[in-house]
Amino acid sequence: MTYAPAHRPFYDADSHIMELPNFLIDYADPGIRDRLRPVSYQASLVTDEEVEAIVANGSKHTVEHVEAQVALGDQLIAESKEIQALGAFDRDDRSVAMDMLGFKKQLVFATHSVVTPFSASSKVTDDLRYGATRAHNRAMRDFVANDDRLMGVAVVPLNDPESALAEVDFVLEAGLEAVWVPHHAAGARSPGHVDLWPFWERLADAGLPFLLHVGGAPLQLDPVWSNTGRDPVRDWMGGGENVRSKDMAVMHQGPETFLSVMVMDGIFERFPKLRGASVELGAGWVPAMLERLDWVVRSWSRVDQYLAELDRVPSDTLREQMAFTPFAFEDIGMLTDTSHDDLYLFSSDYPHVEGGKDPIGRFEKSLGDRPDQVRDRFYAENFLKIFPGARVH
Repeated sequence: MTYAPAHRPFYDADSHIMELPNFLIDYADPGIRDRLRPVSYQASLVTDEEVEAIVANGSKHTVEHVEAQVALGDQLIAESKEIQALGAFDRDDRSVAMDMLGFKKQLVFATHSVVTPFSASSKVTDDLRYGATRAHNRAMRDFVANDDRLMGVAVVPLNDPESALAEVDFVLEAGLEAVWVPHHAAGARSPGHVDLWPFWERLADAGLPFLLHVGGAPLQLDPVWSNTGRDPVRDWMGGGENVRSKDMAVMHQGPETFLSVMVMDGIFERFPKLRGASVELGAGWVPAMLERLDWVVRSWSRVDQYLAELDRVPSDTLREQMAFTPFAFEDIGMLTDTSHDDLYLFSSDYPHVEGGKDPIGRFEKSLGDRPDQVRDRFYAENFLKIFPGARVH
């Protein structure tokens, strides 16, 4: 018996590797290897002692630990979390986990190794940024190589358009199946800048979707917004350096800005085969964004010559070319009622604790008595709209 019920296909739009310290270093070119820092779990639920014990055991869980994880059966997703999860960093164990989870396909993102590729700091030089990017993409290629159910997500910073375009060529050669881009104005350019048109065109022509994901821009608000003259609040994991309540309240602003300017800069119009998804950034903001973009374009197209060139209303454009993953605690039933049922994707976030102990159960509760068509789209068909080659027959 698997966690995902067998009566319908489930395509998982979000899962993760829990990288070990040398994840990037082992795959980096010699010229930058000594400039890369080991992957750090500071300010996370994972302790240094846990990581050190795994590395000391040959970068593997003990046989006893793996056997205990397998014994969890269909409770694996509820109990197997973070770096102690089955398949968190070992690709063979991940295949066993996929057998137990029962998902047809699963996108696989990094967790802590994108700091250098997506850094907004001017101190990160392009040779280091794109060297770390190549190391990440090599490591991801190897992690997913032995299991067709795992869909590796590459990272590609947009700071230098020529380097970004060259990295896409490597990504395609490596067989990775999506490109995670930062959702900030990388390289001081709008994502719709003419210098980036060849990048979006290459993705569109290759059928390689782009993805936005939490971690693709700084997680925290400027500290001044937390300066209240009182003691600082805890983040949701009990510390003070991860996502806090105020961060969570405005997390959508980055991806909403990114996608809004993509629409208004005409990128989706210019490249109608381009597909993308916003992952682990919530979806409660999507209906309002669609409505807002429609009236902005309708009103400002009288004075904005570029908006006047758009043939489709933004809500139709995004319905056709984008999809969004709600958090497990969001009401997916309400979201489909107030917008469209072709916009949203199921995701588990395995093995992160944020995904919850029973994401399918929580989504089913909010879907209530809505028809099978809504469920079919949420659990499978909307994913296949973005990744048509992923269908399992």
